Amino acid sequence: MHKVVIHKAGGYEQLKLETHPVPKPGDRQVLIRTEAVGVNYADICVRWGVYESARRFVGWPITPGFEYAGRVEEVGRGVAHVKPGDPVFGLTFFDGYSTHVCAPADLVWPKPEALDFEAAAGFLAVHLTAYHGLLQNVVIRPGMRVLVHSAAGGVGSALVQLCKLHDLHVTGVVGASHKVEHVRQLGADAVIDKSTQSLWDEARRLCPDGYDLVFDANGPETLAQSYAHLRPTGKLLVYGFHTLLPKQGGRINYLKAALGLLRMPRLNPLMMTTENKGVVAFNLSFLFGRTDLLRAAVNDLTAWVEKGKIAVPKIRSFALADVAQAHRALESGATTGKLVLRTAPAS
Repeated sequence: MHKVVIHKAGGYEQLKLETHPVPKPGDRQVLIRTEAVGVNYADICVRWGVYESARRFVGWPITPGFEYAGRVEEVGRGVAHVKPGDPVFGLTFFDGYSTHVCAPADLVWPKPEALDFEAAAGFLAVHLTAYHGLLQNVVIRPGMRVLVHSAAGGVGSALVQLCKLHDLHVTGVVGASHKVEHVRQLGADAVIDKSTQSLWDEARRLCPDGYDLVFDANGPETLAQSYAHLRPTGKLLVYGFHTLLPKQGGRINYLKAALGLLRMPRLNPLMMTTENKGVVAFNLSFLFGRTDLLRAAVNDLTAWVEKGKIAVPKIRSFALADVAQAHRALESGATTGKLVLRTAPAS
């Protein structure tokens, strides 16, 4: 099999396409011949050596990638819900950038018919992040007002759709004018283009009393003001820190990262109690042991996409050998929707 291997932290040059033996599935495991695999910002953080679960549980060398779609090639003992030849999608605790993935059976599901292999490969990570943040961390009520940063990206696009599916009022934030229409088409009630508008002046104008929920993966650039623009009982949901790290160039600017850490807001329980606001932070890679939560989320998400309640994500694909180009594109901040790597041999 072919897979991308990173032997040490660094830039795009660390992404090496190598040949390795195909693994044999053990008990309760499934071997999948992938057709496509998803690319996420977390994979870039893995390459930089700053992704905590990668450092804690794997180390070097490592193959990044959390999600895939393909066909079952072989199943281990005790696997009954899928069989060889079945089209599937699923999650893997790293090792996704590969022509073959050996995954726990509990993290493999039949591929929805509404999604082709590329769309399915880019579906789970962003939608599970959005689902877990919105539906497994807070109690929502129709009409709640929600601010979603990076609303044109993978998680942001999923959040906008899930919010509208549950009758919430959504304001999406984008960083470039060409992304505005994309977010409107997803159903957002308002879109703030921070490249041409004052983000927080516009956020206050649209919702003077403050937001019930703010989803923020930016880090120190926006976290303090995101918290400040919550209404009493509001929740700030944090699932990333993009502005701690460079958006392009392939390498970390450590001085910028250090300055970003100094700018990180210090929120303490006494202050949050007094202001009647809360902060919820989560990381999907630390959720892999909670198969009960994942199963419930995948069941709902699959049903919604099959019924057309969630739009098929916009996909941009790259060959597995062009993985550096995919990382460069994602770091640029100019993309919308989801990026995937094609792993099937050319026909």
